[in-house]
Amino acid sequence: MGLNRWRRMLVGLALMGSLHPGLAGVSLAGEETDLRAVAIPPATLALTLRGALAAAVDNNPDVLLYKERIEAARGQVQTQLGAMLPNLSSNVRQTRQTQFLGTFGLSPIRSDPFSIFDARLNASQNLLSISLIQRWRASRETLHVTEFESDIRKFDTMASVALLYMEGLKAMGMVKMHEANQLVMGELLGLVKQRQRGGVATGLDLARLEGQLANERQQIAAAQYEVQRAKFNLANLLGFAFEIPLSLTDEFQPEVGDVPVPQGAVEEALGNRPEVQAQSTRVRAMELTYSSITGERLPSLVAQGDYGLIGNRWNNSLDTYNMALLLQIPIFDGGQREGRIAESRSQLRQEALRMRSVLNQVKMEVHDAIASLAAAKEQVGIARIGMQAAAKELELAKERYAVITAASHFELTNGLSAVARARENLVNALFQLNASRVNLARSTGSLNTLN
Repeated sequence: MGLNRWRRMLVGLALMGSLHPGLAGVSLAGEETDLRAVAIPPATLALTLRGALAAAVDNNPDVLLYKERIEAARGQVQTQLGAMLPNLSSNVRQTRQTQFLGTFGLSPIRSDPFSIFDARLNASQNLLSISLIQRWRASRETLHVTEFESDIRKFDTMASVALLYMEGLKAMGMVKMHEANQLVMGELLGLVKQRQRGGVATGLDLARLEGQLANERQQIAAAQYEVQRAKFNLANLLGFAFEIPLSLTDEFQPEVGDVPVPQGAVEEALGNRPEVQAQSTRVRAMELTYSSITGERLPSLVAQGDYGLIGNRWNNSLDTYNMALLLQIPIFDGGQREGRIAESRSQLRQEALRMRSVLNQVKMEVHDAIASLAAAKEQVGIARIGMQAAAKELELAKERYAVITAASHFELTNGLSAVARARENLVNALFQLNASRVNLARSTGSLNTLN
């Protein structure tokens, strides 16, 4: 077997090992040379913000858990519906028995053994029960509540993913910022060394600049860790393997449109937020539950019957039947029903109060998100002006330091510090702007349109 063929087999086994851990570490020994298993690094996954949001809906365990709760709620609806539908059952019995014929106190007498065959079909149907009808309707509303709760979890997860994505972009921006600072400091370090050789700059000037350069390197290392940390948190929320490298391909949006009017945003939120719809449905479900319990005071009508064959053998039997119409009238149950009614009435009032709390919370979140967006938009504008001023200050300081022999090194240092601070302010302002954009989309229930 040739060496190239061995290599092809080795690559195939390595790929199988990446899918099946039990195959990892397999090695082959060739006739001409020994080959070791080659670890093939996984491909980098390019992740956009929209892709991250879609992956959160499809892969996040908490989102999938709430989808399973929907299935459980559907089963409860089916159970309540089944209580109003016909109930059919059948049984077939063949017995061999004797009976006691004597009287107690005298000699016991029993009959000769005989056989009985009985095959019967039993049926019952609730013809009228207000309580059962309301319970079924309440279970349907509970299903809708579970669906809205699933939407709440989905949107919360999407918002968390979007904010983590923005934190990753912020950390990447910090890395680029410190790298740019390091590049400028490297250029200035060469200028200071040139002036030191000319006897103009001192060793203190050089040491100061080298200390700033070392600080920038340390900040780069810290920012690179923040990038990895944000990616690990994203992988955790998205249900990805931590071994898969992620690449965040989107960038901060530098501008946003006009800040929305609070009244219109609140109306949009009240119409879109699943929290509002869920709580409104809870109130309706509790109203139906309360109605079902009070409906237990009313009479209910049930039809029952059975039909079958009876005899000593299956081929020697006669048909028999039994039909009944039951009117069940509740009279007194020791006050248990009234206790359940009082409990349900209190729960209904509690849900109404929670509805007020949810409405206030949604309105507060919308107003807060709008205020945050307006402030972040203003901060971005100020940060850009500060960046232009700091860049101009540094440029003038470099010109003075390069031309004027008596120029102070402190002007250069101050210019460097001003540029570094302005760059950091701009990155933070852009992060706040985009995070506010995410919060506004979450507060108005429009995360699906976020890009």
